Amino acid sequence: MRARDLAQNLGITEGELVAAHCGETARRITVEFEKIFPALEAVGEVMALTRNENAVHEKIGVYDRYIAGKHAAMMLGEQIDTRMFPTKWAHGFAVRSGDGDTIKHSLQFFDAQGNAVHKVHARPATDLDKWNALVGQLALDDQTPGMVTVAAEVPEETVSDVPLEELRDRWMRMKDTHQFVTILRKLNVDRLDAIQAIGEDFAWQIDKSSVEAMLKLSANEKLPIMCFVGNQGCIQIHSGPVEAIKTMGPWLNIMDPTFHLHLRTDRIAQVWAVRKPTDKGHVTSLEAYDADGEMIIQFFGKRVEGQDERPVWREIMESLPRVDGRKAA
Repeated sequence: MRARDLAQNLGITEGELVAAHCGETARRITVEFEKIFPALEAVGEVMALTRNENAVHEKIGVYDRYIAGKHAAMMLGEQIDTRMFPTKWAHGFAVRSGDGDTIKHSLQFFDAQGNAVHKVHARPATDLDKWNALVGQLALDDQTPGMVTVAAEVPEETVSDVPLEELRDRWMRMKDTHQFVTILRKLNVDRLDAIQAIGEDFAWQIDKSSVEAMLKLSANEKLPIMCFVGNQGCIQIHSGPVEAIKTMGPWLNIMDPTFHLHLRTDRIAQVWAVRKPTDKGHVTSLEAYDADGEMIIQFFGKRVEGQDERPVWREIMESLPRVDGRKAA
């Protein structure tokens, strides 16, 4: 049984389960980014894992090109691409699991509530001597078993009535997609509420089957896409084509050489195609949300630097079946 499922069965968080084995199979380590991420490159190939309740995103590669930041840090490597928010990282552990020749090594990081925000798994190509040396450098003096968790912060209540005229004005004047979060914050509007209200020239609801359809169409075209999965502490990104798309029960899986995705399609409540203006033309995203209105996963067509989005991505997005049965305008 996976640690996450075992913890749930025990009525505790995954972080509490790992912390209970501190001094045995787990070793408490620092969560200071500047000590962790610049040093990780030396261990070579690893697997980076970021997940939320309904999607697991795995990238195989090297932790290179670390960019420090007080509020947000980044990995901008060829394979491992993340946006990491240090205030959400509260606990870290180096974990050993398995027996004999099948021992697995990982670094696991949790928020103050004990929820996993990011994990680094060693692979056969990982330099374990350098891995163990790094764990020794990161280890804390306090190796007492257990974890003190705190209650999650109550999110700020957003307005129930979306100020549509101001939202549309700000939306139309966007020059970069990253401005969208700032707009939501200034208007104190929930992301999904804004998308639902903005109007069909900027967002339209598509069938829940559109996620799988989009992936298969993109694979057929060998189209490079971007896939974002995140939680409050980390967002992880895949950029490139996808190939091996397989379903198993409720799970939609991608099992490519350097990218694995596991998505619970049965927990998708709404899927939206969203257009945002930029100074190079608009870009289109596919966004899937759960029953609580939380984003599960987001996709874009990978753009050539300084250019508009690829026409084939736009065509795919506009061909996906709308909830009302009509094609997008």
